[in-house]
Amino acid sequence: MTDDLHGAVGVLLGDDGQRYTVGRRNLVEVLRQAERPLTAAEILEAGSLPQSSAYRNLAVLESCGVVHRVAGTDELARFELAEDLTAHHHHHLICTECGLVSDFTVPDSLESDLAAVAHRVALETGFRAEHHRLDLLGRCVHCG
Repeated sequence: MTDDLHGAVGVLLGDDGQRYTVGRRNLVEVLRQAERPLTAAEILEAGSLPQSSAYRNLAVLESCGVVHRVAGTDELARFELAEDLTAHHHHHLICTECGLVSDFTVPDSLESDLAAVAHRVALETGFRAEHHRLDLLGRCVHCG
């Protein structure tokens, strides 16, 4: 999967006139190995990356569709690889106390129900949903 991932990232960046630099590859690799969306500070720490270029590269990766920004309940943005690159559809648990964002998946039957609801809403409202996500807000195990 690693080679396929990096090949796909290279194509997305190239389509936008961007190069797949070593720094960008390191950012992608940190996010690939993460088990949840990470803050920029966590990405910097995990990858031993220089701060000066990491923020700029995150912005480029986000604008090219490589990275997805996940909004939590605090002021910190979190980042993860776009689902199109991971082939791993998931949703988020968001702690309203500490801001931690964790991934979770639901059974295929529930995903089908969510897709049916999105289709019905589209028919009723004229809204064309392209994706869906389910965020559960509450307190993580550490915040009780």
